[in-house]
Amino acid sequence: MSIDIDALREEFRARVCEQVDVQQQGENRFVVHTPFRYEDGDHFGIVLRREGDDWILTDEASTLMHLSYAINEKDLESGSRFDLIGNSLAGFSVENRGGEFVIPVSEDRFGDALFSFVQAILKVSDVSYLSREIVRSTFLEDFKEFLRKRVPPNRLQFDWFDEHNDPKHHYPVDAHINSMRKPLFVYALPNPPHVKDATISLLKFKTWKIPFRSLGVFEDQESIPAHDVARFTDAIDKAFSSFEGNKLQISEYLEDILGNR
Repeated sequence: MSIDIDALREEFRARVCEQVDVQQQGENRFVVHTPFRYEDGDHFGIVLRREGDDWILTDEASTLMHLSYAINEKDLESGSRFDLIGNSLAGFSVENRGGEFVIPVSEDRFGDALFSFVQAILKVSDVSYLSREIVRSTFLEDFKEFLRKRVPPNRLQFDWFDEHNDPKHHYPVDAHINSMRKPLFVYALPNPPHVKDATISLLKFKTWKIPFRSLGVFEDQESIPAHDVARFTDAIDKAFSSFEGNKLQISEYLEDILGNR
């Protein structure tokens, strides 16, 4: 099937917006220009090309490349942001082929395919626009995933509490690492309320004379009031001031703890 470029341009404009244009670059390959931009100011990279007997729209891996400028590349490959991207693509029937976003053109409905493709890229691009508060909500899940990869599942329990002293679950521990003479209580600390709660819990455990060691990991210690940090560091055994900047050191600390039962 050959493409009538003028008819294609008109269909794209009718379905998406008047600012869409099409430029042929080689046989069976067309660059689709739209007014939509990534956060860094570049326009969306969209190409219509033939694949066997079918036509597809593809971003030729440009979307994730642009996202990687604002987000750690590893966070785009697993964890909460990866899940957000996957859900966004699935909602518009777009496939992620190893970083390349692709949507097939069904029944020669080029305009519908472009509309869905643009919506999917806009949705995915929102990952980099998330407010600090919304991004912060991914920290806890990112940290859990980090622990899962480094601690055997039979030694790791999330949202632990002391059933004997705290049957009503008033003093939870974000993660409990066991099979040691003294278990490790781990706290992930995204905000001041969480820091205060962790401090209270640690002090309570000490009054109960529970044997334990403790580790605290701030998402960003500089965002926490100094007096809250001071009280917490008085109660915790080991603390890291940030998660992203200390992953290697945290991994080494956990490896040492796990090896000394």
